[in-house]
Amino acid sequence: MITVDQYDYIRTAHRIYGKKIRQIARETGHSKNTVKKVLKNEYVGYNTRQHQPFPSLEPYLRIIDKWIESDKEQPKKQRHTATRIYHRLCNEYQYEGSASTVRRYVRIAKQRIGCGSKQVFIPLEPSIGQEAEIDWGTCIAILNGEKVRLKLFCMRSKFSGKHFVRCYPCERQQSFFDAHVQAFSYFGGIFPVLIYDNLTTAVRKVLKGKKRIYQKEYAKFQAYYNFSPRFCNPGQGHEKGGVEGLVGYARRNYMVPIPKADSLEHLNEMLLQECLSYGDHRINGREQSVKESYELEKSYLLSLPEIPFSNILTTEGKSDKYSTVIIDKNHYSVPIEYAYLRVRAVLTVNQINIYYGSKKIATHDRLYNNNQWQLDPAHYLELIRQRPQAFDSARPIKQWRKSWPSCYEKLLLRFCNKQGNTKGTRDFITVLMLHSEHNTEEVKASIEKALMASVSTSHAVVQILQNASGKKNKTIVPLKNWQTFPPPDISIYGKIGGAV
Repeated sequence: MITVDQYDYIRTAHRIYGKKIRQIARETGHSKNTVKKVLKNEYVGYNTRQHQPFPSLEPYLRIIDKWIESDKEQPKKQRHTATRIYHRLCNEYQYEGSASTVRRYVRIAKQRIGCGSKQVFIPLEPSIGQEAEIDWGTCIAILNGEKVRLKLFCMRSKFSGKHFVRCYPCERQQSFFDAHVQAFSYFGGIFPVLIYDNLTTAVRKVLKGKKRIYQKEYAKFQAYYNFSPRFCNPGQGHEKGGVEGLVGYARRNYMVPIPKADSLEHLNEMLLQECLSYGDHRINGREQSVKESYELEKSYLLSLPEIPFSNILTTEGKSDKYSTVIIDKNHYSVPIEYAYLRVRAVLTVNQINIYYGSKKIATHDRLYNNNQWQLDPAHYLELIRQRPQAFDSARPIKQWRKSWPSCYEKLLLRFCNKQGNTKGTRDFITVLMLHSEHNTEEVKASIEKALMASVSTSHAVVQILQNASGKKNKTIVPLKNWQTFPPPDISIYGKIGGAV
């Protein structure tokens, strides 16, 4: 192999100093043919080998090719690596060659067979205001002091990069629709094309190519807002790579450190502010910032309908012996007078309203886990007052007891000490029933005053509450046309006792 210094010496000796080829060959130790090649051609260094032999692997080449060929039908994450092939050769066929030789051959063989080769992508330039990408992610937040796992809905404009992020308890269809409605309101319009994975909330069946059979409710939603859905090929999430990256970005930036909020609505308000402040930077290759690009594309979006999509579900059921209705695998209470009757439930994303005929009989926050009980204590207080021995073990009371103020426990203890457990508990339930006519703060304040006054009956608490709220006893009605004496003149009493 001729080095660059030797190449320079040979050409300088011949062209500058006029030395003969034979003399140069004698001085350098190279053959005359080598000297001639140097004088004739440019410096090229080593010639690349056209064919790489693998003498130590020769008996095993067909085995390796067979393993790699079979990998084409296996899951991508469970295919042979070069290291795994090396270990199998050593264990199963007593291969004694080096691992580097196996790695070199496996790299060439995988490219030749077409297994594990990396894809090449086309650079894209999205049209203004035409497409948005949608995806779900998972995150952790602390709501009202409790750590919960939430679903992160993400929508991102392909042109401007402006995005919308919102949390939900689950990925069910109603949450999916509500997230769209909130996102459309945030963007101020509807993107003509929305790009998805093959979500079961939208797609009932994946057909050949781009054809899909939509879920019935999703077809109604799509027709109401008039956008065109486009679904990625199965397992090809990179076809909406922008929103795939947004899921990670939102989780790393908006959810770190783990956010603390009083409720899910409070958390979503925090996320909304983050989305509104995003966009002062420029995406690589763009001339405008994200916010400037978004302002340009707003006029290209479809207009919003005057009335948002209703997004409600209606179901029917029969209340059971516990005066609860099972809706979506959870128990929701109704007043005890509606036990064993058929009722109708109207479900929104956050709330469930229960009707008997046209009368609303109960309203509850919606639960999204399974086998949970959402019980309103007011529905059971009358029944528990009839059976005071069940007070301590009644599920509605135990759930309520976790959150009520300490003054309630003190009042209950005083009633029981003064009246006995049964009568005291029954009298305390009478106090709890005041919540049906008064708000929590008023009842709490009255109980605290009753404790300060050392009262031990519910009648005193009721009187304190009525005095505080300014309500008068309306049971005494003045009689009409009743003859009365004229009002007395009391000014003369001011002269008694020497007053002037």
